[in-house]
Amino acid sequence: MAKTKNIARILVVDDEADFRTMLDSLLTSEGHSVVTAEDGIVAINQLQEKPFDLVLLDVRMPRVDGIEVLNFIKQNFIDTQVIMLTAVIDVRMAVDCMKLGAFYYLAKPYAVDELLSLVNNALEKRTLVIENKVMKSELSRLAQSSKLIGQSVEFMKVLELAGKVAPSDSTVLLEGASGTGKELFANFLHKNSPRAEKPFVALNCASIPDTLIESELFGHEKGAFTDAQVMRQGLVEIAHGGTLFLDEIGEVSQIFQPKLLRFIQTGEYRRVGGNKNFKSEVRIISATNKKLIEEVKAGRFREDLLYRLNVITLNIPSLTNRKEDIPLLAQSILDRKNKQREKKQLHADALQALMEYPWPGNVRELENVLERAIVLCNDEFIRPKDLALPMHLSVSQNASGSGGNGKIGSAISIQELETEHIAAVLNNTKWNKNLAAKILGISLKTLYTKIQQYNLKEA
Repeated sequence: MAKTKNIARILVVDDEADFRTMLDSLLTSEGHSVVTAEDGIVAINQLQEKPFDLVLLDVRMPRVDGIEVLNFIKQNFIDTQVIMLTAVIDVRMAVDCMKLGAFYYLAKPYAVDELLSLVNNALEKRTLVIENKVMKSELSRLAQSSKLIGQSVEFMKVLELAGKVAPSDSTVLLEGASGTGKELFANFLHKNSPRAEKPFVALNCASIPDTLIESELFGHEKGAFTDAQVMRQGLVEIAHGGTLFLDEIGEVSQIFQPKLLRFIQTGEYRRVGGNKNFKSEVRIISATNKKLIEEVKAGRFREDLLYRLNVITLNIPSLTNRKEDIPLLAQSILDRKNKQREKKQLHADALQALMEYPWPGNVRELENVLERAIVLCNDEFIRPKDLALPMHLSVSQNASGSGGNGKIGSAISIQELETEHIAAVLNNTKWNKNLAAKILGISLKTLYTKIQQYNLKEA
């Protein structure tokens, strides 16, 4: 008898005690976690208390029959697969069950191997549905650059700590400037955890309007608001058993923060417009380019939420603090971005320019600069002119006295440098904020926040 590859949470619903016991023993021996219910009402209560991957459901039961339970499952738990079991062969009933969303309609008696094969197939279908919802194309894009690259002391310290943290279920807060690779570290934590085979679901909190973030995370019921024409699952439900990555967590509104806190504490949530409590078990990894402790002091972020999020904090170093990694990073980026038959290489002078540049946009800015240089260079070598680095931030220019303000390398704060850099990029783009945000490697919402934070005004 072949062992089942997918280990799952299975609910067995049947009014015959001996049959329930037999299925419980069989599926448990295959490594599955099994819960049983003697009728439809008990089954519905079980479904509301905890999520199941698969339900083996008898059709004919007292009080609430299998068809009603099937309807309930497909209205509330879209991904849960259902195999209908019956002692009566009824073709019309089988067709109706399949139309309602059942995976299969199996008549008793049946061979054990046949049942186990159906269980495997149903679980594989559920996995495919989940992977679809997590958007494999987006994960493929991340996978192209998911390898954490670096050998500097600062980088290796964080990587070593991340390796120790990854196997745990503790919440992790990733702190660092925009473009430092916080999402790559989140991916690393997930891939090196026991949840690696489960979904990794990411949400950029800065890209979702405050009014929609609750619906995005927790889902909504049909008719919950004007455009809610169908019931929709939230990301916490899709990520069940896996990792939920909340990027730009500092942008979450004060109105939603208590609901997020309650979910982290209990795992319970309600879909928007609904009154039923659901549970989802996920590991929370969050990231921010803000100092959340300062946000707490300013009254913009809940202190208790911060303590829940930062059980472990990883401070991702900026590229300025790990410049010895630039040659490795640049080569990796070129290897990924080069699509021409004649591969582009960095000229020694161009590498020197990259080493001297302060990189306020960090690794993301380095990637954007090299992608642009690949297009602009005329031969196989990328030269300094192809990099099109902002001259006002060029160390060599400042050192030679032929331009700039002489502040690079002087005793000024990163905040002052960032202020000047953002102002210069905005002026160079004639305050085209979309273009400026792309050059800076930050979201448009983050750019607006920086403009307000630094009180920048168009000349």
